[in-house]
Amino acid sequence: MEKNTNTPSAGAETRRSFIKKAATVAAVAATPAVFKTPVYGQSQAPSTGRVIGANDRIVVGFIGLGGQGTFHLRNILANADKNNTTVGAVCDLWEKRREAAAAEATGAKAYEDYRALLDQKDIDAVVCATVDHWHAQVSIDTMKAGKHVYCEKPMSRYLGEAFQVWDTVKATGKVFQVGAQGCSDAKWHKAAELVREGMIGPLVLGQGSYMRNTPKGEWNYTIDPDLNANGIRWERWLGPNIKQRADFNADHFFRWRKYYPYCAGVLGDLFPHRLHPLLLATGAPEFPVRVCAIGTKKIHTDKNTPGTPERDVPECLTLTAEFPSGYSLMVCSSTVNEYGLEDVIRGHMGTLIIGGSSVNLRIERPFTDEMDPENFDRLTPVEDVAVHEANWLDCIRTGKEPNGNIELAIRTQTVVSLGEMSDRLGTTCHFDAATRAVKDGCGRTVDPITYGSKA
Repeated sequence: MEKNTNTPSAGAETRRSFIKKAATVAAVAATPAVFKTPVYGQSQAPSTGRVIGANDRIVVGFIGLGGQGTFHLRNILANADKNNTTVGAVCDLWEKRREAAAAEATGAKAYEDYRALLDQKDIDAVVCATVDHWHAQVSIDTMKAGKHVYCEKPMSRYLGEAFQVWDTVKATGKVFQVGAQGCSDAKWHKAAELVREGMIGPLVLGQGSYMRNTPKGEWNYTIDPDLNANGIRWERWLGPNIKQRADFNADHFFRWRKYYPYCAGVLGDLFPHRLHPLLLATGAPEFPVRVCAIGTKKIHTDKNTPGTPERDVPECLTLTAEFPSGYSLMVCSSTVNEYGLEDVIRGHMGTLIIGGSSVNLRIERPFTDEMDPENFDRLTPVEDVAVHEANWLDCIRTGKEPNGNIELAIRTQTVVSLGEMSDRLGTTCHFDAATRAVKDGCGRTVDPITYGSKA
């Protein structure tokens, strides 16, 4: 890490110290105590199940072996010696996938039903990379079975089940990591440190984006002709919660991120990659108190992929969120234009410009006599899935909070879920974290979207 500073005079240093201390007190006071998350690295509640020592090998199971699940499997295998892990079992509803995974992970048992995998006593931890509408149930069942969880983002399909996951983490004390690997990127932790130190004063406004441009339609993945109705337990894939039940549909199986019964589109797939680190970087992530989102799909990219239906979900979505401290956040995402926004966190006294492996501290004009700008460069580690997995495994051994812990995950998922409700219901969603109630701008109760409540 390289740090550029200027040497201040004694008088200027006194003024700077006073302002920094005052700003730190103001920033802490602005965040209600009930909303504060544990400091990263703080130990969690005692866990049940096998106690894993520093030198013990962790046995990992995998539930869901599509593209992302297979990627995690190969990462864990490639880093097995470094992380002292082994793969004990794999599970997928499609025989082709689970057999291929078992062949890669020599000696691993292969299951069709994830509950059988959870019954395998030697499994210590599970990577959940299923379709989104199974994330919550698999995570809950896994923790109740005494095993730790790495759950791909988003942590759940809907808001209600996100809190069920949160409650289960609290009840079991298991280590839960959400798969937003940006949370293990050092620059976001540096930003959080600077915010907590009062270097930019009370937070004002943040921004970020996650952008793509896919002319043939984002998530129109190749359909494997080997899959047919006889090769998969389709009803099991749909699960008990899906109300809008289609007959076996290969397009739904491979391109499920396009369809509301299974996914919130960019809000479920792309937004978490930006929202998790942007909330982490505030130093004390909060639940939102107000969320508004607007989505559009006027480019109709699916027409460029013959044979695929039009997507349910937006191609572009812009979200704004307000937090109890007065901080507001604006994030946008697109699958039809890839020119994004800078990642920026603005405070009353200064601004953090975050990008690459650096954090640039810019001082606001009224405070330039009291504060100095600074650049923090070559911050490591950078965003890397393998680093995020290693953080999870390390926390299983130490009992510390992982970088993508449940406190950050539940606050991020609340923003995501309220954003989906705002866009689809055409309203601004006001949220009370104490009661978990949602209301519109007129104070009327809004029933959260869940399975079957919004086609």
